[in-house]
Amino acid sequence: MTLAGMEEEITQAVEKLSESVVSIEATVFARSPRFGGMIPVEGSGSGVIIDSVGHVITNNHVVDSADVVTVTLKDGRVFKGKVMGSDEATDIAIVELETNERNLPHAILGDSEHLKVGQIALAIGNSLGLPGGPTVSLGLVSALGRPLPGADFIFEGFIQTDAAVNPGNSGGPLANLQGEIIGINSAIIPYANGMGFAIPINMVRHVANQILEKGKVIRPWIGISAVDVNASISRRYDLGVDSGVMIIGVSRYSPADEAGLREGDVITMIDGHQTEKMKDLLSDLARLAVGSGIRLKIIRQGREIEISLRLMEMPARLYSKS
Repeated sequence: MTLAGMEEEITQAVEKLSESVVSIEATVFARSPRFGGMIPVEGSGSGVIIDSVGHVITNNHVVDSADVVTVTLKDGRVFKGKVMGSDEATDIAIVELETNERNLPHAILGDSEHLKVGQIALAIGNSLGLPGGPTVSLGLVSALGRPLPGADFIFEGFIQTDAAVNPGNSGGPLANLQGEIIGINSAIIPYANGMGFAIPINMVRHVANQILEKGKVIRPWIGISAVDVNASISRRYDLGVDSGVMIIGVSRYSPADEAGLREGDVITMIDGHQTEKMKDLLSDLARLAVGSGIRLKIIRQGREIEISLRLMEMPARLYSKS
């Protein structure tokens, strides 16, 4: 592809998506320690409309505890927003625009499962709250499956990009050259200079669907932190397998702890379904209810073992990143 051809592809992708990118102002009324009474404390971020009736995806930390939410579209229209639900664990929230319109511009959600390192990515959002519409930055998908700091549950992992994600971009989309959303930008990793992080859109879609259907995310919990096994990890730890999910942490008093799972165990199967990557385990868990009994096949020091456990709902204390 020529440079002019790539430029055309980028501009078309931006034009396709930018109409659905919104600016979000969140106001919290806090008590003034000096003067008494309540004073407004304002914060800003970005979001993206995902359907024609006005449901907006943004980051939880953008609208957390907000008393008033105001959403501004690229064309200047302003709507009040209602937070329908949020998931602090993945930093996702859904805001509903207070409008009777049924033809709002909305984005197309892509598929983060097939992303590749080196793929071009566009970060779009209202950087620094500057007027004049969304800001666009260009970069590459630098890495996939970056773990969530302090996570105490199974998480697909962040998309890392070198596309600039500045204050105000948080909650806006990371897109491919087709103008499809591949992730939602997040700024919850501190000191990440020169690096941007986005929540994979497949994870966002799962969380958003639960919020829209149930008002909250009910997450079956095993109580492990884990990483995908690849050839390099297998050699380093002498695992004897080149796929699966290796446990790197077990929470005390969790189902995994009570069942005897250990750091270094490799999960290869759940209820008869092959577990090659984290996404396989996530997919299987998403189909199960809290309280369900499951059977895991694991590799421990070269031996295959079968372990049974019963899923719990993820404890509320684990949703906090503080």
